[in-house]
Amino acid sequence: MTDFKTLQLLDKFRLLFVKTGIDYDMMRKILHIKLTMDERKVPTLFNQNKKKGDQKYGYIKSLWIYVLFGLVLIPLMGFGQNFLFQMSISYAMIIFLIMTSLISDFSSVLLDVRDKSILSTKPISAKTINAAKFMHIFIYLSYLTMALTAIPLVVSLFTQGIIFFLLTVFEIILINLFIVAFTAILYIVILRFFDGEKLKDIINYVQIGLSLVLMIGYQVLIRSFEFVNLDIVVSFHWWNVFLIPMWFAAPYELLLNGNSSLFTIIYTILAVIIPIISIALYIKLIPTFERNLQKLLNTSKSKKEKNNRLRAFLLTLICSTHEERAFYRFATLMMKQEREFKLKVYPSLGFSFIMPFLFIFTFSRSGGIDYASSMSYLNIYFSMMIIPSAVLLLGHSAKYKAAWIYKTLPLKNYTALQKGSLKAFLVKLYLPLYSVLSIIFCYMYGIRILPDLLAILVTSCMYTLICYMTISNKIPFTKPYDEIGDAQGWKVMLLFIPIGMFVVLHYLITQIAFGSLLYCIMLLIINLLLWKITFKR
Repeated sequence: MTDFKTLQLLDKFRLLFVKTGIDYDMMRKILHIKLTMDERKVPTLFNQNKKKGDQKYGYIKSLWIYVLFGLVLIPLMGFGQNFLFQMSISYAMIIFLIMTSLISDFSSVLLDVRDKSILSTKPISAKTINAAKFMHIFIYLSYLTMALTAIPLVVSLFTQGIIFFLLTVFEIILINLFIVAFTAILYIVILRFFDGEKLKDIINYVQIGLSLVLMIGYQVLIRSFEFVNLDIVVSFHWWNVFLIPMWFAAPYELLLNGNSSLFTIIYTILAVIIPIISIALYIKLIPTFERNLQKLLNTSKSKKEKNNRLRAFLLTLICSTHEERAFYRFATLMMKQEREFKLKVYPSLGFSFIMPFLFIFTFSRSGGIDYASSMSYLNIYFSMMIIPSAVLLLGHSAKYKAAWIYKTLPLKNYTALQKGSLKAFLVKLYLPLYSVLSIIFCYMYGIRILPDLLAILVTSCMYTLICYMTISNKIPFTKPYDEIGDAQGWKVMLLFIPIGMFVVLHYLITQIAFGSLLYCIMLLIINLLLWKITFKR
């Protein structure tokens, strides 16, 4: 069994662990097993379409994205003397990326209850087990932090000097300690008042948020530097005390710029004291934390949905048969409850919401937009980018082995299941997204675009059917996610081409009097016929 270089480096601090009453040899064995198991994991952001053979050292291989984000820190950390402003922005980025990554990828370490049945029966002290858990997290946070800050730190060593370099290294260590302790305390509070299922939901939404932010973050960052002025004078207010990045930026002002104002001194004290207090509080609350973790073992909670007459009536309009309505409800529950589906689809849903505004913003910067007459509202077609990947993922599930239940049902074919699932996606996921976009666009461009928005909505329904026929006719939720290969990915990419064709066609038709209204009626007839032909029994 091969040894890890990180453990070999840890061996040099063996005496420090022994003096604190930790069984170092046992802690090292636990860490070795955990690190070996982690080689088979892939982080949240890169957990899309990964085959089992590619998962070894998945976390290490994924760090290049953090290296790219670290390049953004170079002008902030490497140049300029307005440290309070520059380092506040730098530490805001660092804290956000590290904390969201910790919650999304290392919550399984903090919340691990699987090994309790093994380790608790052995003569191993709780201090040793907790030390192994802490070092497990610390090793990976060290990798992430080095990937994020190594290049900016090297640049700052030559441009800002050795004091700046050493101070930054010290503060990054404090930030890591603070983030681990703060996250653990947050989990303790959540588990104190809620069950384990609620905590899992929160973690899932943080994973979704991280994926979404990293997908669109570079767009915002590129534009933000046009507005950054490194000569900005920061004015202090009492509420600035709650801005954590400013705590860690204050020591630079104090030590390098000689700014000994009251706020700078207070922030500097907070930057040192709060991480130490948070770690001490976490250590004190570890027994409570371990007791509350038992809630994760019992998370089943039945929820009874209230009968709503209006909802039942609308469902009757959407789905024509009892079978179709039953599978509509089933698909709705699957999309709502299956965390892996949400993790894969929701970031794309957010991206589809942001994309129209990114293009409008780009056009408005280049030449300005007259909203009263502009046709830039056609950018709403970008909201349809979610449809191909979502239709593809409807055929997959983490619990695909339960698909045997379909064979027990008295069904002649799976038409009702397929049709109900597509309608559930359109009504439950796409329609809310499109409705919010339509309201915003009507506010921006006026109600004159209502016929166009209706035409685009009907086009979306037709496009969903085109994606379904092109990708495959799989029975929903019957395939594992790791079967999504490169061939399917290429199909999704090629399906973006029809969106451009729809935009061009829509633009040409709007040049005709009442073209949008006529186009909408024509699309509605084609759409109804296409759905009827495709799902003909």
